[in-house]
Amino acid sequence: MKTITVNTRKKDQVVDITDTVEAHLQEAKTESGICYLFVAHTTCALTTADLDPGTDLDLLDALRRLLPKMSYRHPHDPSHTPDHILSSLIGPSLTIPFAHGQFLLGTWQRIILVELDGPRQRTLHISWA
Repeated sequence: MKTITVNTRKKDQVVDITDTVEAHLQEAKTESGICYLFVAHTTCALTTADLDPGTDLDLLDALRRLLPKMSYRHPHDPSHTPDHILSSLIGPSLTIPFAHGQFLLGTWQRIILVELDGPRQRTLHISWA
């Protein structure tokens, strides 16, 4: 397993981690298999997306509009409860097949970390099977 740090710069941000993660595929002991990604946090998430210009902002805007304004009961800081809910909806993990040192992603697919409570240092665990 490999652990890397992803630094985010904004409160809400989409970070393309495709090239960073793919660079670690050389450490895999097999030519093809499955890559498992897990982010060890409750206010960011992992998914794939098309990252044409502006689509990162469209994604963030759409996510923020999913949740109603209401009185949240999170004891630590109710104002960032939506960050926890959105990260739960997207999820902290991703499974991606690879072959010959490259991910088998669709033409426009990129692996992204969705930051919902930045800026922060995020811990990403990468493993292969």
